[in-house]
Amino acid sequence: MLLAVGYCSSCQRTGKKPAIDPWAAYRKAYNLLSTNRDSAFLYFNRLAENSKDRQQVALAYYNMALIQSYAGDHYGAQESLTISLNSLDENRAGDRNYLATDFNELAMTSFNLQEYATSLIYCQKALGLTDDPALLQYIFTNQGNANQKLGKYEEALTSYRQVIKLSDRKGTVYAMALTSLATTKWLKDSKYNAAPDLHAALAIRLRQKDTWGLNSSYAHLADFYGKKNTDSALFYARKMLVVATRLQSPDDRLEATQKMILFTHTAEIKNLYLQYQALNDSITAVHRAAKNQFALIRYGVEKNKAENLVLQKANTEKKYQLGFVLLFTVCAATFAFFWYRKRKWQQELDKQNAIIETRQKDSKKVHDTLANDIYRIMKRIQHDPAVDRSWLEDNIDEVYQRARDLSYEINTDPDEYFTEKIDDLLTGFANEETAVVLVGNEKEFWQKLPAASKPELKYVLQELMVNMQKHSRAGNVLVRFTQQEGTCLITYVDDGIGLKDGHVPKNGLKNTGNRINTIGGEIKFVSSAGKGLEIQIAITVV
Repeated sequence: MLLAVGYCSSCQRTGKKPAIDPWAAYRKAYNLLSTNRDSAFLYFNRLAENSKDRQQVALAYYNMALIQSYAGDHYGAQESLTISLNSLDENRAGDRNYLATDFNELAMTSFNLQEYATSLIYCQKALGLTDDPALLQYIFTNQGNANQKLGKYEEALTSYRQVIKLSDRKGTVYAMALTSLATTKWLKDSKYNAAPDLHAALAIRLRQKDTWGLNSSYAHLADFYGKKNTDSALFYARKMLVVATRLQSPDDRLEATQKMILFTHTAEIKNLYLQYQALNDSITAVHRAAKNQFALIRYGVEKNKAENLVLQKANTEKKYQLGFVLLFTVCAATFAFFWYRKRKWQQELDKQNAIIETRQKDSKKVHDTLANDIYRIMKRIQHDPAVDRSWLEDNIDEVYQRARDLSYEINTDPDEYFTEKIDDLLTGFANEETAVVLVGNEKEFWQKLPAASKPELKYVLQELMVNMQKHSRAGNVLVRFTQQEGTCLITYVDDGIGLKDGHVPKNGLKNTGNRINTIGGEIKFVSSAGKGLEIQIAITVV
């Protein structure tokens, strides 16, 4: 929301012609956020597809991410935020605050997915991009929350104290920081009496009529009294349920019901548990429907855009049909002449290529079997000093087995755990400089693919990540797995330096193309120098 508020001021900086308002479409979408989020998402998506203003596109995807996150679609929110980041430039002073806001929201989505270490990485990126006190309050709060979940209580307390320094003692942000500070002190020392600070924060929220803040205060008070006074804990859990119902927040209603189950008398537990189970099933269904709804909205916008392009193309073809026929005739005659000459040359070339291909296969097997695996183990040791010994022994043993007999490959990826293998492989390349996000890496995706294709695709993905870490200097990497009408698609996107014009692929990328060809797939590279790299892999399935 901070980013959106910032843009309201920029909406006033339009040109001298009052009739032309480049922010009208954005305001129309933004005004729907509080009344109809599905419609707001639709208009933001249209704006993102059609606007030529990079900041406007970034804003649209940011607000789409907020809507997705609110509906429980945190992976979809991460994808939208990654696209928003790609629309901004850290070297432009006007973009830095928006980049910080995107990273802050990524920190929150990671926290919601219980990826607390990743959340801290995004908080650090955000802190390096802004000095805005209002935004810093939220970044430090998210940093404190992640450290608290990781049990790093001193670090969490340091972050909350920063929020208190930046906030008004009578405001809701101060109340939020005071609640978090007191709760963390109590978690660190169970003898600490957090009640005075928790009640002080509650009083501020009551004065400010901060309904969401009241929900938080009641939750923390219920937790605090849970082991000291179950009657008080039950009182605040019921208060939380009332507020959560008023806010129409299913997740908070679920949490309040769960607390009531813990603190209530035996006779009421069964009824509360049935309510909890029904509410949990309802939330799961709503989150699943939200993901599908956002996907359908995006599909509808892209379909309409494609249909308009087809219609424009058809009109153009009618105008120039005769010219195309003549051009085709000339081209066909020219092609036939050169094809005859090239055919003899190709026969000779095929003989030479057969010799080269044999050598390349040997080189490819050594490269894929040993080089990438050793490089991956080396980077893991380099970036993770506390690497698990059993993991290291297993991976070194696997490399040894492959080195012992290069005439065949050992398939160590049973279908049941293949998704986890891919997740471990790709996220293993994440470090302090590079964030790796996976979208759609589900069992359903891999079940559609033939068994023989899976190990090949694993080595292809490994080669792409190795190439990224060696050459791209990327700060963010997105790998998306999708299915479309009998085709499994894998899209790799990074914000690195891209490929230079006229770039000639080396052995690694050549082998990647060869592997894709052997399983009947297609690979496409989309890149320009300094603007990142996108690689699309398509595998046709029955």
